[in-house]
Amino acid sequence: MHVEARKAGKSTKYYLAHSYRKGPKVVKLRVYLGANLSPDAVAGKRLLAEGELRRRFEASVAMNDPFEKILSKEELDELKTLEAKGDMAIRHLSEEDWRNFTKAFVYDTNAIEGSTILPGEVEGIFKRGEWPDKPREEISETYGVAKAIEYIRETREHVSIPLLLELHRIVFLNSKPYAGKFRAKGVEVIVADAYGNVIHRGAPSTNVRKLLKRLVDWYEENKKRYPPLVLAAVVHNQFENIHPFQDGNGRVGRLLLNNVLLKHKLPPLNIELRNRKEYYAALQAYEHKHDIRPTIELMLKEYRALRRLLKR
Repeated sequence: MHVEARKAGKSTKYYLAHSYRKGPKVVKLRVYLGANLSPDAVAGKRLLAEGELRRRFEASVAMNDPFEKILSKEELDELKTLEAKGDMAIRHLSEEDWRNFTKAFVYDTNAIEGSTILPGEVEGIFKRGEWPDKPREEISETYGVAKAIEYIRETREHVSIPLLLELHRIVFLNSKPYAGKFRAKGVEVIVADAYGNVIHRGAPSTNVRKLLKRLVDWYEENKKRYPPLVLAAVVHNQFENIHPFQDGNGRVGRLLLNNVLLKHKLPPLNIELRNRKEYYAALQAYEHKHDIRPTIELMLKEYRALRRLLKR
């Protein structure tokens, strides 16, 4: 890291900068320190900016590297075997199947994020309009996730920034004031475990749209190259790495995963609450080792559970 001084008219602007090589290109990251600063002020602001610059560097590397190599030819061939073991069926679900899936998905995807609404209460909300004695926000998000499932069944969009915004808006319309909006500049997110240990840090807010555009572009370039399970897994995991919303990223990410599957004529799947630890471990394996296999294997496991749910 080094300090850069740039003349701008009668002012001198200072930046903390870091350059690194990515393939044939040299990438430079900068954090603005201020204008017309004394040496002591530059030194003080540099200390504050070093952490931010380091996070931007780590985020830049983490968001890019997984796209360099997804799976080798041998691994793609092996995936075909894994798919066969998953006993998947490409078929059209009946309306009863969709109702059963929706109830299970709504409960599990909200419960993973801490909702206290129980499976029987989800049934009561949908079937009889009975509101349990639970927080209003949780009831609203129960309806919101169900509406979002209807939306991905109908939309023709595969992966796009407007799609992400709309899914977030639908789910959180009546529970969060920032529904349908990405994190504002300066709003950063950190995911911690029950002991306060940081397990994930979202991309800097200033990089969110750029990283999402790269994800959309990657999908468009590769949607006919990779099997649907790989596409869905990569799109979901990259989205979770970016964490573009102030809250609600997990639910939008799992809806996005299912949207990719549906657009490739595969049934939806549900990440069950009982598999939450395995789900988080798969996300960690992808973020830190660029290993997509744990996510795909969990998806196949959930497909087998779906068959049991639908009694097929």
